Amino acid sequence: MLKEILEYLSRFPGLERIACYATCQDILRRSLEELKALEELKLRLFYTGMESGSDEILQRTGKGANSDQMIEAARKAKKAGITMSITVILGLAGIERSEEHARDTARILSEIDPEYCGALTLTLVPGTPLYQEWKEGKFHPISPFQSLEELKIIVENSNFTNCFFSSMHASNYLSIRGRLPQEKKRIIYELNYVLTRREPSLLKPEFLRGL
Repeated sequence: MLKEILEYLSRFPGLERIACYATCQDILRRSLEELKALEELKLRLFYTGMESGSDEILQRTGKGANSDQMIEAARKAKKAGITMSITVILGLAGIERSEEHARDTARILSEIDPEYCGALTLTLVPGTPLYQEWKEGKFHPISPFQSLEELKIIVENSNFTNCFFSSMHASNYLSIRGRLPQEKKRIIYELNYVLTRREPSLLKPEFLRGL
């Protein structure tokens, strides 16, 4: 079905590239030859949610894949000529494992070395297992400033070749953007400016945050 859709879209003369959401499992179940064939039909970008670099957190949240599989899938897609845009979730591990989550995420992101990476901030949605854990006192969310501390750890400890990194998503308390490693110092400076002052007025108010 995907191939047929791409073949149809490729008829448009002005079409330069096609992007789609792809899970780790979506990528791994296709052969390298299949992925190359999709790339030739102008499928040039995958949006893939990694969420965390910690296998324990990935298992707890029911991701259905571990960090090694994330790396394998991304490398396979890139070998086929498909660009990777990876998303991670700040606060996914709660307070207790916040630093571990951030450091593991930076480590796996560095292994993947994506062209694009976006950070989102956890939003607890009624009806979800994590929301229920929070209501029962089993999950302790991080604070807005702690989410920036996680973001700083990820930026500091990442080792990219050339990645456009951003936290421009509506769920985040602070928007940063830039190329890593080229603009790492500037981004860390911006984060330190807010973290040092700890002024709520520097953060996006709750009513403006959204999914």
